[in-house]
Amino acid sequence: MKKLLFSSILLGIGTLSMVAQSGTKSPYSQYGLGILSDQSQGFNRGMSGLFQGFRSGHEVNMQNPASYAAVDSLSMIFDAAVSGQFTNFKEGGAKVNAKTANIEYVTALFRILPKFGMSVGLVPYTNIGYSYSATQKIGTSASYAKTVYEGSGGFRQVYLGLGYEFFKGFSLGVNASYFWGSYERSITMTSSDPYVNTLMKSYEAESSSYKLDFGAQYQHKVGKSDFLTVGATFGLGHKINADPSFGVMNIDTQTGVTAVTTDTVSNGLSIPMTIGAGIAYSYKNTLRFGADYQLQRWGEEEYPVVNEVTNDYELSKGFYKDRHKVTVGADWIPNPMSRRFLSHVHYRIGASYATPYYKIHGQDGPKEMTVSAGFGIPLANSWNNRSVLNVSFQWVNQSAKNLVTENSFRVTIGLTFNERWFAKWKVD
Repeated sequence: MKKLLFSSILLGIGTLSMVAQSGTKSPYSQYGLGILSDQSQGFNRGMSGLFQGFRSGHEVNMQNPASYAAVDSLSMIFDAAVSGQFTNFKEGGAKVNAKTANIEYVTALFRILPKFGMSVGLVPYTNIGYSYSATQKIGTSASYAKTVYEGSGGFRQVYLGLGYEFFKGFSLGVNASYFWGSYERSITMTSSDPYVNTLMKSYEAESSSYKLDFGAQYQHKVGKSDFLTVGATFGLGHKINADPSFGVMNIDTQTGVTAVTTDTVSNGLSIPMTIGAGIAYSYKNTLRFGADYQLQRWGEEEYPVVNEVTNDYELSKGFYKDRHKVTVGADWIPNPMSRRFLSHVHYRIGASYATPYYKIHGQDGPKEMTVSAGFGIPLANSWNNRSVLNVSFQWVNQSAKNLVTENSFRVTIGLTFNERWFAKWKVD
């Protein structure tokens, strides 16, 4: 039964991996590896992704694999979500709106041995997608020049995770991921003047690598029904087996002759070492709240850029910078023992602040502020009521001095399917 279930989950994830790339239309996705995904699930997206100290047998907390050890022997948990996003872009006096809709993630969790849980899933790592243009006059003539910026792609991971409780309250876990993705970015410069050549610059890369993330949790009982949980995570930083290339195509508009030059950097992309820690408190099974901190050591990584002096495509250590993120949040259930439906609903709220991980023309990129809220609505049936419909609302602001300001409103709808698949039925 478990072998058949595991094979079915892998087949489903493999199919979704061909389409489950979360999208964006942000011009900031043209930098680095793109817009970083928060990788939160349905239960914590309404809390702005708070995760380090959350440990429950009814949720898939893939961000800290130590939590897998809490799953019970009768549960099979499947979690998936889709989202819709409305974004307003503002620069100077100009404003533009955009809409996107995406498959966010798919994860699953079940127990394979006592105190030993396993999870598999597909989650995005970064997203790339933008298209915009700029037009300006050439000197005092009637001619004009137009520059078009376009890009698409992103990186994602399929993971298999294990979590084991070594002694009461203390567990360790690991996620081993197949990490892959690509991007295509271009800058095309044209002119209304027939004597001016067309110039196109292209940036491309394709990656196929691995990703390893480790987690630890310790839960201590405080009083009769309260718990304090401390969590920590560590992600390995390394090269991701990509050879980014830079190409220049110069088209003579008079003769039609095209000149092409290309340059490649061997193994030129990487992901950073990531360190995080957090604490969560559970009060009488009705209120959970906590705080997280995460550091991504991007400043230690190199990124390929065009040297403005030599015009060579080469690795630079001044493009990235360390990224810091702080998150707080809470989850409240009014009265789990009540017969009233609304007393069983999860009410969630959270906020986070993150610094940028790259620079734009020497200055810091956009900082990110998020405020979120959400609901966890129990789906009751005749023999179980552990499945939950998760709905979250997020407002995300990205801004930097003298650059584009983005304000996004995102709605995410997810289903945490949690049923007793492994129970032994008896017939009287």
